Amino acid sequence: MPTYHLRCRACRTPYPAADLHTCSECLGPLEVVYELEVRGAELRERIERGPASLWRYAPLLPVDEAPDEAVGRTPLVRAERLGRELGLDRLYLKNDTVNPSFSFKDRVVAIAARKAKEFGYDTIACASTGNLAGAVAAAAARQGLRAVVFVPSTIEPAKTIAPLVYGATLVEVDGTYDEVNRLVAQVAEERHWAFVNFTLRSYYVEGSKTLLFEVAEQLGWELPDALVIPVASGALYVNTAKAIRELVEHGLVRPKAVRLFGAQPVGCAPVADAFAAGADRYTPVRAPRTIAHSLAIGSPADGNAVLAIARASDAQVVASDDAEIREAIGLVARTEGIFVEPAGGTTVAGLVRLARSGALSRDAVVVAYLTGNGFKTPEAVDVSAVRRARIAPRLDAFEEALPAGEPVLVA
Repeated sequence: MPTYHLRCRACRTPYPAADLHTCSECLGPLEVVYELEVRGAELRERIERGPASLWRYAPLLPVDEAPDEAVGRTPLVRAERLGRELGLDRLYLKNDTVNPSFSFKDRVVAIAARKAKEFGYDTIACASTGNLAGAVAAAAARQGLRAVVFVPSTIEPAKTIAPLVYGATLVEVDGTYDEVNRLVAQVAEERHWAFVNFTLRSYYVEGSKTLLFEVAEQLGWELPDALVIPVASGALYVNTAKAIRELVEHGLVRPKAVRLFGAQPVGCAPVADAFAAGADRYTPVRAPRTIAHSLAIGSPADGNAVLAIARASDAQVVASDDAEIREAIGLVARTEGIFVEPAGGTTVAGLVRLARSGALSRDAVVVAYLTGNGFKTPEAVDVSAVRRARIAPRLDAFEEALPAGEPVLVA
């Protein structure tokens, strides 16, 4: 059984691993700290003998007993064709679009749902921009829990289907994600539910680390030179930095300076705007306007921490507009055969911007996180310019529509 406790990220006050999420001394966020009996080669061997899921990293996850659940262990794709277009010889894509509910949110919810059961809850809930709602509903179905999910009424229609199919109660709110989040904070005071990204946030965010744990193992227990990470609340980004610290501290990898780049959409880029302005704190975006709905968080909880980490790691937080995001979705699809939603398009658009500006060196090991599947957001792409043909079932009709020697795919 792993040994762990909570500690305030701001003032370092320790707490037991209880149902807590805020420091009583300074109101800072609480994070999990681990004390392991084994490290280095022995810990690596234990992990490698584990299940083909994120639960192989159970010694560094805040659960008392890991369930048998197939979440994580997603492909790390060597992106040679995309790399050639961008002038990057060692580019990899962490393809988290193939998780059970088709986004990386399955990772964080797997931890939170398990913790909810340990604490005796019968209902899990969340505020979501879409992907988290599906992940919460799916996890509840697997774990035998009830689920209630709150979403802005403007999210993509396809993202409302999954929670309903999995049996969750869906609450659509006429407001932004930040307004939904404020409502959830009020509901949490009234109902004895486990809100995965609020009351259980200290445990929930630990699932974010497993992307980098997998990347390091898939690279032969080596850290990459640079990561490109989408920024919504900032939890994925901040806990990737925590994962680096833990991998080094417990002797799983050699110490290495890793540059952590962030990517946001122009229509909701409070962190990227603050980075460009040289500010230490971001200014909230009151009315996000972007096709990347899953990144449309105007007041990111970890936004200021992202700024500090980006500067400390000699990296940047960049923003791309909707046209660049759509182009990036098409680029990664035609070069690597991966269809991503606009959040993944934002990551790839940021990668393109960084590569073409010279921020990434040709021989660097670069990993970009692809966090959600494009089949959830078909309305975000425009295929009208791709040639298609509708013909009668005759060879002459085919020959007339696609003459021999003419390219099949043309604008």
